[in-house]
Amino acid sequence: MDVTSDPSAPWIVAGLGNPGPEYAMNRHNVGFMVADLLAERIGGRFKRAGKAQAQVVEGRIGPPGPLNRRVILVKPMSFMNLSGGPVNALKDFYKVPVASIVAVHDELDIDYGTLRLKLGGGDNGHNGLKSMTKVMGADYHRVRFGIGRPPGRMPVADFVLRDFGATERKELDYLVDRAADAVECLVIEGLERAQGTYNS
Repeated sequence: MDVTSDPSAPWIVAGLGNPGPEYAMNRHNVGFMVADLLAERIGGRFKRAGKAQAQVVEGRIGPPGPLNRRVILVKPMSFMNLSGGPVNALKDFYKVPVASIVAVHDELDIDYGTLRLKLGGGDNGHNGLKSMTKVMGADYHRVRFGIGRPPGRMPVADFVLRDFGATERKELDYLVDRAADAVECLVIEGLERAQGTYNS
């Protein structure tokens, strides 16, 4: 059965990032940025989720009727390389199948601002995905937000933990908005439609 066919079944949308104001505008935190915008759209505020090391917003997206979907927006508060534990705990608590989980994350091997949506696959060295795959397998959806490669010989770790540059920031709000649209399309209309619309 297509995981999008049961409107009563919740989805988990996990924006990946690092907690704390010093990381807020890092390239590695674009998943948090998208999650924050989605929370704003549904009129919710992130709150600590019980024993899970995460902040959560529950709400609904989509028009009234059969396309309306229940979503749990998640920001793991465990730091990137331990993202899997909080997401897995919430998966079990809400009884969400792995295929109804979306990870929103930065992607080095895609040009800045380009989106790629897919189901399953490798982690491409991304520590957040590596952690999620380790605890629950790889069969979750990904919304991959391109940040490009580091310039020159800059180490990858330094690049992803730096803020977006001034030129990048001029487009960032628009690109985060588009990524949030892509998440909504994926959850409401399914992967194929979302890929056709947002993969570029």
